[in-house]
Amino acid sequence: MKTTLQTLKNAAILCLCLAGALFAVLLWASPVFERGVSYELYTGSSSSLVVQTERPALDKLRYAAVGESVRYEGDCAREIAARFRAKLAFTEECCGVTNYYFYSPLLGGCVEIGGHAVNLHIAVDGGMTAAGTPLIFGGF
Repeated sequence: MKTTLQTLKNAAILCLCLAGALFAVLLWASPVFERGVSYELYTGSSSSLVVQTERPALDKLRYAAVGESVRYEGDCAREIAARFRAKLAFTEECCGVTNYYFYSPLLGGCVEIGGHAVNLHIAVDGGMTAAGTPLIFGGF
């Protein structure tokens, strides 16, 4: 009787450990941004490979993503910055695109640009907003 009870306890502990590990993996793989017009994952040591995805959570598990970005219709830079409680580091404008570089305590890691820690990049060109972490790679 005691061995059966101990076996059941051990099985329950093992199931709880597996459930906790699965929960941690799902949290790690969850997309940073809400769905938009398009979603991209950046992979590789230099973030050089861009993967367009319709299912970012599954593809983050598949491709060891080191960054991600999304595009939205309209100008929603303020809403995105507020959602991540981001502090503006600096702004630049080029070819009609305004780029905002932020640091958010809610996002992991960062890159250094001009002496500023940056982990949220938002670009706006009037009709479209792109947001990426740590940066938007490729073009906008």
